[in-house]
Amino acid sequence: MDFEFSDSQKQLKEEARRFLASKSSIRAVRAVLDGRDSYDRALWAELATMGFLGTAIPECYGGVGAGYLELCAIAEEMGRALAPVPFCSSIYLAAPMLLDLGTQAQKQAYLPKIAAGELIGCAAFLEGIGQPRAEAVVATAKAERLTGTKLAVLDGDIADIAIVLANEGDAENRMLSLFIVDLRKPGVSRSSLQTIDPTRSQARIDFADAPVERLGSPGEGWRYLMNAFDRAAILLAFEQVGGAERALEMARDYANERVAFGRPIGSFQALKHKLTDMYIATVLARSNAYFGAWTLSVDSPEICVAAAASRLCASHAFQYCTTENCHVFGAMGFTWEADCHLFFRRARLLSLVIGGEQMWGDRLIERMHVMHETVGHTR
Repeated sequence: MDFEFSDSQKQLKEEARRFLASKSSIRAVRAVLDGRDSYDRALWAELATMGFLGTAIPECYGGVGAGYLELCAIAEEMGRALAPVPFCSSIYLAAPMLLDLGTQAQKQAYLPKIAAGELIGCAAFLEGIGQPRAEAVVATAKAERLTGTKLAVLDGDIADIAIVLANEGDAENRMLSLFIVDLRKPGVSRSSLQTIDPTRSQARIDFADAPVERLGSPGEGWRYLMNAFDRAAILLAFEQVGGAERALEMARDYANERVAFGRPIGSFQALKHKLTDMYIATVLARSNAYFGAWTLSVDSPEICVAAAASRLCASHAFQYCTTENCHVFGAMGFTWEADCHLFFRRARLLSLVIGGEQMWGDRLIERMHVMHETVGHTR
């Protein structure tokens, strides 16, 4: 079984790297960090022109119709470039949920605009501090109106629509469902939140009898959301691998250039061990991400395990490599002028956007147990 990208997918990956190297340099990332805009509007428009936003959206809905393997390849380059755009929220979460659950009218209304970069989507599911939990959802939907508050909504301050998880039952008979909310209509108020990575904004969104339209079947919202998380976890894993690999390259290059005691610091055994550990973490994360990409491309039932494993390995690799990158650079690595902190910030943010490592670790254990029980019963 070959998990490697095909030649055409490698070519797409190389094209994405060249494009992002010229359009999303570290200077462009810093412009968002230091500026007033929450994302790079020019880059977002050019990503649409290149067809990257519509990679996994079928042609009948205005996309390219390539597939998720191609999207994985692009995601890795987005992570490597630290692209300051709402790619994750729109392309990993909102678009696939609309494609899987939407009516024909909803797909025709939203997907072509997402592919064209004319509409930004997000997912709003968190209502408190900690991991996403079904029992923590208190937002309510009654008579096509939504009331409640969602916190830490990735790109919620710039999005045009949100896919919101809400309870349309009562206190005793909870029924969690998904709804599409136009964030530009009355009944919605938003405020930006300060986070560790200002180049990827988050927001608090308050709904007060906001008009909604249903997405998918009633009472299936939590299951739908968890399925969407599995897919997004694999795509995020590639983005994290791309960032981890770039952090490793930064550390390697600096270790070969920086001279101490008459020789490059990379020649010292302690630095060699550090760089080796970074390399091993990145390779392990990549191998798990490749397996996840395969399960995603063939719609394998193993995606439930592959997603959790990819998420855990990639989150660890990105955080570890960005931390060690700062250490290799020494005192300078912790300064604002050095670029190390940009990768460090993104690593921390991405490790939490669809639940942290604790949640995914619990899910991996639970899913491995279920798989073991299933195999045991079939023997």
